[in-house]
Order: sequence, then C-alpha cells, then structure tokens
Amino acid sequence: MSTLLHLDSSPLPTSVTRELGQEFEKTWKAAHPDGSVIYRDLASAPLKPVDAGWIYAVYTPPEARTPEQAGALTLSDELLAELEQADEYVFGVAMHNFSIPSVFKLWIDQISRVGRTFTYSSEGAKGLLTGKKLTILIATGGKYEPGTPFGAFNFVEPYLRAVFGFIGITDITVVTAGGTSVLMSPATDRQAFLAPTLETVRTVAA
Repeated sequence: MSTLLHLDSSPLPTSVTRELGQEFEKTWKAAHPDGSVIYRDLASAPLKPVDAGWIYAVYTPPEARTPEQAGALTLSDELLAELEQADEYVFGVAMHNFSIPSVFKLWIDQISRVGRTFTYSSEGAKGLLTGKKLTILIATGGKYEPGTPFGAFNFVEPYLRAVFGFIGITDITVVTAGGTSVLMSPATDRQAFLAPTLETVRTVAA
C-alpha cells in the first residue's frame, strides 16, 4: 500500500499552493485507491527553531541521551517517521522573499539529521532517504523563469533540489505557478488562470 506525505506551508487558506496540493492529493487518491495520505499543515502549527539543546541531543548517541534530550527530539522523530513511512511526497511551497517560507525551513531543519537522513564517511556525504518520489508545487507572485528580469532571484527550486538531493531524494518534479499576483485583481479569472497548472498537477499525480 502506497503512502503520500502532503505538506503545505502557506498561511493563507485560499493560497495557490493549497489549491494545487489539494488537486494533487485528489488525483493521487484516485490513482491509489488503497493508499493512505499523511497531511501536515506547517502554517497551522509552526515548529520551533532548533536550539543548542536540540543540537547536543542529535549528536549524543541514542543510548546515552538523557530524558530531556530524548524529549527535545520527539517532534523531529515524529516528522522523520512520516518521511520514512511515505513512498511519495508533495510539498506546497510559496515563494517568500525569493526563498521558501520560514515555517518550511523550520521543518527542513527538524528532518535534516545526521544518522537519520544523511551520513558522512571517508567518501563524503551520503543521503539515506532513497527510493522516494517528490513533487514540489511552487507559487510565485512574479515571474522568475530563466531569462526574465528577476530570474536570478529565484532561490526556491535550486535550494530545495539541493537540500533534498543531499538527503537522498533525487526523483524530483517541480510544478510552478508563476505570476500569481494577478489573482489579486478582481478582473482575473482564477480558475482560467490556474487551469494549465492544475492540468499539469493532475498529470504528475496520476
């Protein structure tokens, strides 16, 4: 039985990434009638930043951790269990100040753990979360395609490909809805504007 992990990090209930993610999940469920979905809304319950206690706990061998250190890693362990359980991921990510939302970065910090999602050896770093498939649904207010005036300011896709590749996830598909700021105008037909992107999402999710 397949499992999908669906994350969204937008604080807006009517955000483009939420609509794209919902369409992906609906299509995925139709294609996997026996599958299950783990959904986590990162904006509704923001994670805490990692602190010194968290870092010391991570680098303490599990058998030597104090109860306080084990407690500091409880949420991280829960998030990692979701990642390990799922076969496929879909992450909704809106561009914030040319990069990812802060709540999504907090999630990445919690799951980037030596010995769990990556390790080091004499041959260098090795990702441990292999055999997974990831779809990233990005929404940007402006247009950031290569060759556009602000193309060099898009740090979302390059960063996410790098960080997830580092932990072993290399089967990555990115679907971007660019120029969504036009949806703020009442003259814009939202469904007509999003129709091509939604169709791409359905194709990818099927």
